[in-house]
Amino acid sequence: MIVTEIIKKRFSCRTYSEKSIEDKVLQEFVTILNSVHKGPFGNQPKFRLIHITSFTPQEGEKLGTYGVIKNARLFLVGIIKDGPLAMEDYGYCKEEIILKATALGLGTCWLGGTFQSGSFARAVDLQKDELLPTITPIGYPAQRKSLTEKMMRGFAGSDKRKKWAEIFFADDFATPLTQTHAGIYEEALENIRLAPSASNKQPWRILYDAKHNIFHFFIMRSFSYKLMGIVSLQDVDLGIVMSHFSLTLQEQGIKGKWLVDPNAPKEKTLDYIASWQAEK
Repeated sequence: MIVTEIIKKRFSCRTYSEKSIEDKVLQEFVTILNSVHKGPFGNQPKFRLIHITSFTPQEGEKLGTYGVIKNARLFLVGIIKDGPLAMEDYGYCKEEIILKATALGLGTCWLGGTFQSGSFARAVDLQKDELLPTITPIGYPAQRKSLTEKMMRGFAGSDKRKKWAEIFFADDFATPLTQTHAGIYEEALENIRLAPSASNKQPWRILYDAKHNIFHFFIMRSFSYKLMGIVSLQDVDLGIVMSHFSLTLQEQGIKGKWLVDPNAPKEKTLDYIASWQAEK
C-alpha cells in the first residue's frame, strides 16, 4: 500500500474485535516499536505495548473501555523527555507507527489527556523527566461499530475536514493556496488535510512561499488546549501532519529538510512552529 492509501484507510477505531492479534502480525509490530525513533528535531520518543493484564482487575475493567473504547486489550504508550519541539517529534514518530499498524490491518485511536500519573504511568515506570502525552488502543477493528462510537463520530465531526482555503495559504494569509498552485505538493498537502487531531480541531495552518520553495507550519491554538500545561496536544497534532507531509514527499522522491526559520512570517493569531524547505 502506498502512503496515501494508508492515510485514507486509517480511522479512529473505538470498537475492537475480541480476536487476538495474530502472532506474525504482533511480532512485526513489536519489531517496529523496538526500532530507534527520532523526530526531525532530534527528540527520541520511546514506545511500549501494554497488555490489559498488566493492570489490576479493577483497573483493567476500566481501561478496557477507556472513554468510549470497547474491547481494547493492547495499548500503545509513547514516552518522551521534555524539550524544544518534543511534542512535534512525538506526534511525528507515533503517527508513523500508527500508519504502519494500519498497513498491518490493525485499528488505532489517538487518546490524549493527562497520563502523568495513574495506571499507564505506573505500567511504564514513568520517570520525573518524562512525559506521556497519549495512549492508543491497538487491535483488529470490530466489523460493526458500537452505537456509542457512531454517536461520538457524529458529535465530533470525525469524518469532516476543513476546506483547502481554510488551512493552506500562498505567500500571505489573505491568499488561499489552490490545488493547482500547489503543483507537485498537492497530494502531500491533501494528506495533511486528512490528518487526525484532538477534538478534530485541525489547528494547523500552512503558508507556502513559492519563491523560496518553503512551507511554514503554524498552529491556531484553542483556548481549552492552552490549559493542559506542559503536554500540548495541538503540538502533537502538528507533528502528525508533518509526518503525513514528509512520508508522502519521501515516497514521491521529493527531497527537503525541516528547520526553524527565524525569518518566518508572523501572524498574531497563529504560533509559528517550523518550516519545510525543498532541496535546491
